[in-house]
Amino acid sequence: MFWLTERVLTMALSQDELLRYQRHLTLADVGLAGQEKLKAARVLLIGAGGLGSPAALYLASVGIGTLGIVDFDTVDLSNLQRQILYTHDDVGKSKAETAKKHLEAMNPFITIQIHDERFSAENAEAIMSGYDILLDGTDNFSTRYLVNDACVLLGKINVYGSIFQFEGQISVFGDPDGPCYRCLYPEAPEAGSIPNCAEAGVLGILPGTVGVIQATEAVKLILGIGKSLVGRIILYDALQMTFRELKLKKDPACPVCGTNPSITKLEELDISCELKEEEDMSIEITPTDLNKILDSENLQIVDVREDWEHQLCKLPDTTDSLFIPLGELVQRVDELNADKDLVIYCRSGMRSLNATEYLLANGFKSVKNMTGGIHQWSDEIDPSIPKY
Repeated sequence: MFWLTERVLTMALSQDELLRYQRHLTLADVGLAGQEKLKAARVLLIGAGGLGSPAALYLASVGIGTLGIVDFDTVDLSNLQRQILYTHDDVGKSKAETAKKHLEAMNPFITIQIHDERFSAENAEAIMSGYDILLDGTDNFSTRYLVNDACVLLGKINVYGSIFQFEGQISVFGDPDGPCYRCLYPEAPEAGSIPNCAEAGVLGILPGTVGVIQATEAVKLILGIGKSLVGRIILYDALQMTFRELKLKKDPACPVCGTNPSITKLEELDISCELKEEEDMSIEITPTDLNKILDSENLQIVDVREDWEHQLCKLPDTTDSLFIPLGELVQRVDELNADKDLVIYCRSGMRSLNATEYLLANGFKSVKNMTGGIHQWSDEIDPSIPKY
């Protein structure tokens, strides 16, 4: 299980490093040799967001010699509720560059390598080649499956973590004798069937707990101590403050790590919140097209977001605008005018799509979903509307 330690050489510590890490040096399970292993280790973070932030801070603080960061995004104001690696002054700046600056200020004895690009099937092998352990801090299924498949095919350890609202999951995949992510979830969910954290929300403290556990697993693997989460998954419920453990087994029929794998090269899954091309696009309307008919007396625009979102920003009031949160739509459906052309919108188009499909299935004849939600309206029509 700790095959990784055989591949990690040691690097001598300077006098300043001996002073910095003295609390580690006094631990029998770490000591000088262990700290030298940490200095020689090379760990890659896929994503420097909610999970990557706490993981990066602790991996840097404990002395991981080379820490890689893959992220092509910029810091957004809405990130700061949970992404503790950044400050208010960092809004609008590159996450990768900003993370490097803050981590080097924290620990000048380590090397931060940034990959300011989207992690893809084309660059995965080139990026991963210099690292032994990857921490999966992704927030979408397409990249999560890509990270898993790349780790299996390239022989890397995948320290997995995921978060949703008040719950988190952590495990270790990629060990030759253990399961991979596809052993647990062989197939990706259908596009739009599961909301992301932007749509569903996430408790700001939650990724801190999950990210720190991921960092802990990485350190244990490097040192070769303790019992890792290979073959186990931790389910964390922050509301109930419970940790449940489930046993995981390697699936002989797994499409990537099984005895007869069908996945032998890296490919990205096409998973998004948008309708697929083959689906009926007649229920979609773009913000540009909607803007052309705002004055129509036969138009009713319905916002299905939450109250705080409606207060933050909204489309221009029309002759007949309604605000009905998605969770109240079934009870308040009689408030809608079935004789009018309904246009439903939300933040990015997923909740409104669900509402559109529900209304069409329940007798409404003219219902359209505004593609891209109010974020796309901001892009196409009114940039003063904030994205969140």
